Amino acid sequence: TPASRYLTGAIDLLQTLDSEVNKIAFVYENSKFSTDVVEAAKTYAESLGYEVVLHEGYDPETTDFGPFINKIQDAAPDAILGGGHFQDGSTFARQLNEKSIDVGFFTLLVAPPEPDFADLGEAAVGVIGPSQWEPQAAFTAASAAEAGLEWYGIESEAFVAAYEAAYDGEEPSYHSAGGYAAGLILQKAIIDADSTDPEAVRAALDAMDLLTFFGHIKFDTSEEAHGLQTGHSMVYIQWQDNGDG
Repeated sequence: TPASRYLTGAIDLLQTLDSEVNKIAFVYENSKFSTDVVEAAKTYAESLGYEVVLHEGYDPETTDFGPFINKIQDAAPDAILGGGHFQDGSTFARQLNEKSIDVGFFTLLVAPPEPDFADLGEAAVGVIGPSQWEPQAAFTAASAAEAGLEWYGIESEAFVAAYEAAYDGEEPSYHSAGGYAAGLILQKAIIDADSTDPEAVRAALDAMDLLTFFGHIKFDTSEEAHGLQTGHSMVYIQWQDNGDG
């Protein structure tokens, strides 16, 4: 999924969870990736009628989010979206919690899907994050059939088991799953093309429309965006208190 769609699904989720919410704050790292993500999300949110009450970027080296938190308090948003990478995102979440800033919907880039985010304790609870893939994502042969899509490859459970067996019990990240999925997609394209000729494989990739354990796979065939992924959508995780802290 390209940067332009990293947080648009979070806005769809917000709309599903609470249709009365209408004020959004974007606070994000001033880096190309984060800026691209947020600009696309801001445009999408405004197209749905949301009011963007704060749109602030911060330097990647930022460790004191106090000035931004003050602006958040003044803007009184219903939802906060943004972040950038792990260190800044986790620091931002911790300082929001220390200031007792409570919003109904808080989504950060990159940081929440990382296991170390749990080290924040109560500051992590409720925080949502986009991920390209998670082991619990329910992409299966059965869900492919329900969607009217061809299924290819193994299911997540089998991938996770094989990965953990190969790497001493380490749970695969979405990076690992994405690497395997890339090989799987190339394999399918070669099979469909019945050839390793680059043009034949490219044509097979252009025609591809299927579901794998990594999600829906379909490529843009336009001249402007040829090869970009249009089928795959982000999945969203949320840290929740299981009662043990």
